[in-house]
Amino acid sequence: MNDTPFTLVPNFGGLGDLIAQVNAYVQAAKGPATRKAYASDLRDYIDFCVKIGQPVFASGGEVLALYIADLARRGRKPSTISRRVAAIATEYHSAGHRESPTSSFLVREVMTGMKHALGTAQERKDPLMPDDVARIVAACPERLIGLRDASIVLLGFSLGARRAALAGIEVSDLELTDPGLLVNIRRDKEDQEQQGRKVPVAFGMRPETCPIRALAVWLKAASISQGPLFRAVDRHGNVSLRALEPGSIARILKKAARRSGMSEAEVAKVGGHSLRAGMATSAAVFGKGVTEREIAAITGHRSREVKRYIRDANLFRASAAGRLGL
Repeated sequence: MNDTPFTLVPNFGGLGDLIAQVNAYVQAAKGPATRKAYASDLRDYIDFCVKIGQPVFASGGEVLALYIADLARRGRKPSTISRRVAAIATEYHSAGHRESPTSSFLVREVMTGMKHALGTAQERKDPLMPDDVARIVAACPERLIGLRDASIVLLGFSLGARRAALAGIEVSDLELTDPGLLVNIRRDKEDQEQQGRKVPVAFGMRPETCPIRALAVWLKAASISQGPLFRAVDRHGNVSLRALEPGSIARILKKAARRSGMSEAEVAKVGGHSLRAGMATSAAVFGKGVTEREIAAITGHRSREVKRYIRDANLFRASAAGRLGL
């Protein structure tokens, strides 16, 4: 994608620095994950244009409409297709084109029809509830990689954190206090302005499922006193200096779930979002008097997202069949 959308020719001292600052702010408008996804989306669109022999910046919406149909044929989800269309629109504007094909009548109609045909309901991973978490942690081996996995599961559940936020935590983000642990989430998906937030983690009721104890054991065993909290461990027990990638969190969680005896069907429904969803759902089900705002303060969810978990929890509370004594 174009990294320098603002290209005035400097005609007085200092204008060059201002232009560089404007371009830097434009880049900072979207988070690193979004920029990476948009760049990948644009490459895919360019490849498609080359394949069918059409210019990337064709006027009108015919080429983009064909691309949308091709994405649907390849099995891409409506949410993925929408993001790719947004990436293309951003590139058109950053390249200096006044109008993007995304605003054409044809593209709008194709997008609407695609969503009607494919449906827009998101495929959600199952939440991991407290019993699931305890079962997974109990099956973690008593060696370095198992200590790390147990710490990831317990801290990830307690924070209700997204994969990227969990992978980005450093030792300097931790503050141990008498009531528990304060974790500074420096940047999150909904915190593009990097205000950060401190999330409290309480001591566990049982030593084997206490997130603070598990974290302390992992840090001591891995000899980590600074830098990234969670890192790769090779088969020889060597600990990397670099932080885990967010995608690794999901793979580690699936492996830990499989280790606990879950069936392949159950493991398939476990993902990086399962800890976050489990924390929010558990708070809604078991947390008597816990409000939406209190859940959102921990997880960083928007209010409307928290309502979804509360709604799911209320389905069980309101189930007439569950009161029949079977």
